[in-house]
Amino acid sequence: MLTAPHILVAMILLPLLGCILNGLVIRPVFTKRAGVIATFFSGASFICALLLFLKLSPNGTPISWSIAWFDVGDFHQKWAVKFDALTAVMALIVTGIGSLIHLYSIGYMAEERGPSRYFAYLNLFLFNMLLLITSDNLLGLFVGWEGVGLCSYLLIGYWYEDVDKAKAGMKAFLVNRIGDAGFLIGIFYCYRIFHTLTFHEMAQLLATTGHFDLRLLNIAALFLFIGATGKSAQIPLFIWLPDAMAGPTPVSALIHAATMVTAGIYLICRMNFLFMLTGDTNAIIAWVGVGTALFAALIATSQRDIKKVLAYSTISQLGFMFLALGCRSYFAAIFHLMTHAFFKALLFLGAGSVIHGLHGEQNICHMGGLRKKMPGTFLTCLIATAAICGIPPLSGFFSKDTILYSALVGSSNGNVLWILGLTASTLTAFYMTRMFVMVFMGEYRGEAHPHESSWIMLFPLCLLAVGSAFSGVLGIPHGLHLLPNYLEHYLSAVLITFPEQATNISEHLAMGIATSLAAAGIFVAWFFYGKLSRAETAQKGLRHFQIVFLNKFWIDELYDIVFVIPFKSVSRFFAKIFDPLVIDGLVFVPVRLSSGLAILLNVLQSGLVQFYLLIFLMGGVWILWVSLKGWVI
Repeated sequence: MLTAPHILVAMILLPLLGCILNGLVIRPVFTKRAGVIATFFSGASFICALLLFLKLSPNGTPISWSIAWFDVGDFHQKWAVKFDALTAVMALIVTGIGSLIHLYSIGYMAEERGPSRYFAYLNLFLFNMLLLITSDNLLGLFVGWEGVGLCSYLLIGYWYEDVDKAKAGMKAFLVNRIGDAGFLIGIFYCYRIFHTLTFHEMAQLLATTGHFDLRLLNIAALFLFIGATGKSAQIPLFIWLPDAMAGPTPVSALIHAATMVTAGIYLICRMNFLFMLTGDTNAIIAWVGVGTALFAALIATSQRDIKKVLAYSTISQLGFMFLALGCRSYFAAIFHLMTHAFFKALLFLGAGSVIHGLHGEQNICHMGGLRKKMPGTFLTCLIATAAICGIPPLSGFFSKDTILYSALVGSSNGNVLWILGLTASTLTAFYMTRMFVMVFMGEYRGEAHPHESSWIMLFPLCLLAVGSAFSGVLGIPHGLHLLPNYLEHYLSAVLITFPEQATNISEHLAMGIATSLAAAGIFVAWFFYGKLSRAETAQKGLRHFQIVFLNKFWIDELYDIVFVIPFKSVSRFFAKIFDPLVIDGLVFVPVRLSSGLAILLNVLQSGLVQFYLLIFLMGGVWILWVSLKGWVI
């Protein structure tokens, strides 16, 4: 009989088995069945996660399993995995939405010549993300952390024959290494402070021991946050995520909704017992989060590539989650992570359906009128767009307003953070409506022949639409007095609740203001982009702003000037001048001496008897001359 720990191990290893079968065993023979095999194993992992969820008692002992890993001196570490309430929520998101993306990929990649490699990478992605969220310690989490970074590199650069796509994968890999260096330093600081890397042991020490140096705690938290900014694409390490659109569209959905970018949010929530005490670091997190949300939203208002709009939307929504984390509202961050996973996966898969139906077209200026040609995609994307805009009673309304209210009551600078968050939320409603109107409304402006996607692509869209519409009921705020907050109650044993600051604005009023501003953003976008002549007039009046937003504030160019070009120049100097002249020169001095001596010996050892006699004669003459000279003297 399978026990809960056995099911836990199976949940983690099943996607790895699918990866091995597709990548090594079945690939040469049944390559066209790769999608079915990968989807089967990801679906089986979801069933395991569901069984564990049903077996788990949120207030009871977590389900765990461990084996010996390594011992180095006084450092002893087990390979331990744990399934608690937070892991349960994350595992259901990762395996559930991940399985739908696998199923969708069967239709999307149907014309790919050899999809085995693609599906092997997808399964490997799920395996590493499951390693990350189930680890019982920072070291095991770091293994999964690096694994998802590797998989993102492999999938973003999946079409590596295209140099630009290969460079996009390399960019994601290198930028994440910067964040990972910070994460490693944070791990070292945690071990220095606690002398353990196991989560429950660190939490227990903080709860029972009160003499920890707050400065060291802040430093450790800050470096862990730097790691989170890399994975979750926050300022200044957000630049890799828009370029990640180079991969197949289902990959974008997987990265943006179920894996990779959620890792940073999960890390801070898992370490909430530490971040609860680090007020200075939390202030940095909140300001970086709200700044990223506003900055990315401004850029998204002018993007023309449908996937780039959604990429900057993800960066902005992650900024909202970091705003909640900085205000110590860990439940609000996880709640929005969950609802965002549904509607962002739906938006990306809907965008993939549009791109597939238009034979590769991604420019929204060449779309329009697709509601008639693609009714299934239109209806599901309408639900997702309304959800991300915050229209009640859809999921995004509850989760985003929970974050905004937590900013208001969870920080001493709550009023400013709330106003900036409201501005970013209003911009979200504007740019998402702009994209939706330009894609689906009006008349078709392209040259392709649009067609609706197959059922295997539409079925995941329908399920995700249900989640986008109704998942918000799991976390309805207490102030609305509609339903119990099931999700917060479920996570209460894992996530600490921080006392709220006093405020003069009630939760009802805050939600009313946010909803009104979202409606205003929708109306403005619909008014201008519903009729292209109005949009052209508005763009002429705001062309200077549009140029700045369209060029993404020239951040990539700035990074090139400040970091890339100087680094390349220094590298070129060392490669072309210092290395060959100095390093090689020092290395080759004994080589050249040896070569010269070898040449001399080679001449002396010619093998000619006449030459040897000549040398003897010359030597004898020289000795005689020296002797005679000495005698004369």
